[in-house]
Amino acid sequence: MRVRPITGLHRTAAHLIVAIVFAAPFGRDCLAGDFEFWNTTGACFDLDKDWRVRVDELLKLGKDAGELTYHHTDLGFVYQGLADWLDLGLHYRQVFDKDDELGWCRENRPHVNLTVKSRLADIDISDRSRFEYRDKECDPDVWRYTNKLTVRLPHEFTKWKLRPYLADHVYINLEGQAFDGNKIYSGFSFQPSANTRGALYYVWDTDKTDGKWTSTNILWVQLRFYF
Repeated sequence: MRVRPITGLHRTAAHLIVAIVFAAPFGRDCLAGDFEFWNTTGACFDLDKDWRVRVDELLKLGKDAGELTYHHTDLGFVYQGLADWLDLGLHYRQVFDKDDELGWCRENRPHVNLTVKSRLADIDISDRSRFEYRDKECDPDVWRYTNKLTVRLPHEFTKWKLRPYLADHVYINLEGQAFDGNKIYSGFSFQPSANTRGALYYVWDTDKTDGKWTSTNILWVQLRFYF
């Protein structure tokens, strides 16, 4: 997908857009919660022109980024042959989440993803619907639906091809048919080499647990290698 490099004619407008992207998630209360650092490292392999396999490992440092509280490994097969604008992903994720009282709890999480891709005035837009079954060791099993809407602006900065990125991720518990979580992303994707892509985000995460809403501020670094 072609992306226009930034030129002098667009520089002022682009800087204004970037300022808006970074300011968008920040409200009066968003910095009141805990701080976490997340790191994702992954790899993608093309099996043929339609199928791609993807492996990701996510580590979360919670409690003001001082303690490992979560990690997962996600293996997925993505089919791109349905249409240019549609991807189908079949994934399995093994999760280990640290509970203050129970210690490490395992979760098996198969999930199916359907991603619709489009473009509006050179802005790349994707809408991913995910259905997942959460087989939990320490809590009741649940079905969950999530939807992530992502916007990538068309201009690139520096030789690493930095692109402003904004997303909103909604979580719905299908057992109780309740909205119980939301993430707002703001940051940049980048490409340090031909087969390496990454991203740096600030994420404002709001989560409902036991009827109470809490917020978490997250710095998330992602790096993925393509083969």
